[in-house]
Amino acid sequence: MLKEFKEFAMKGNLVDIAVGFVMGAAFKEVVTAFTGGIVSPLVGLIFNSDFKDLRLKLQEGTQNETGEMVGEVWLEYGTFLTNVIDFIIVAFVMFMVVKGVNKMKKKEEPAPEAPKGPSEIDLLMEIRDSLKK
Repeated sequence: MLKEFKEFAMKGNLVDIAVGFVMGAAFKEVVTAFTGGIVSPLVGLIFNSDFKDLRLKLQEGTQNETGEMVGEVWLEYGTFLTNVIDFIIVAFVMFMVVKGVNKMKKKEEPAPEAPKGPSEIDLLMEIRDSLKK
């Protein structure tokens, strides 16, 4: 069983998937930093606030004895929009990577046509005629 697992784990496809997974996780961090550090502030300029802080209060809360607000309910659409932008960037880059890999793959050449010449029937008739002689 251990030998079978080792063979399975060392197959090229599984190693490729593992490398892709690690690279994807690292790329996600880059995209998150890009969105949080560059895109969100620029969009925040439009709304005149930090993009991740965009939210809508759905329910008022009350202050407890320590002065903290409890029971508030917020709809945090800024965080959601930031994550949607992250997804779109990752999906676009992955699309471009797959498109580039497919373009670099060796294109299949069409199968060569069968050589022109006598058909099977003609050859069989020729053999028959030569046997008759």
